[in-house]
Amino acid sequence: MHPFRKAVEARDEEALAALLAEDVVFTSPVVFKPYPGKAITAAILRGAMRVFEDFAYVREIANPDGRDHALVFTATVGGKRIQGCDFLHFDEAGKIDEFTVMVRPLSAAQALAEAMGAQFDRIAREAAGQ
Repeated sequence: MHPFRKAVEARDEEALAALLAEDVVFTSPVVFKPYPGKAITAAILRGAMRVFEDFAYVREIANPDGRDHALVFTATVGGKRIQGCDFLHFDEAGKIDEFTVMVRPLSAAQALAEAMGAQFDRIAREAAGQ
């Protein structure tokens, strides 16, 4: 089991943050502009853990050099069943420097956008250290 998956499944926020590079870039499935930086990425991940219900990884896919990893998941958001994938790229130090999430179907992506939008003031405060 990949350490990122282990941290998510254990809901270990500290372990998750420790896996992120300082210059990580998070690309959301529902927002056009990527979010650069460890603080905002960690805060977004904490927000996602608050809104996802019944979250489970169902498959791991990795390239032979270990620098790219895909984790397929299922969850429920706002009563909608969602399928998605976390695409992770690791830098030379083994930290996540690119984090992209894709989800389907559209109705679930819309529910995710609404749920995360409701979290965003808290996410911004957490990222700012407040």
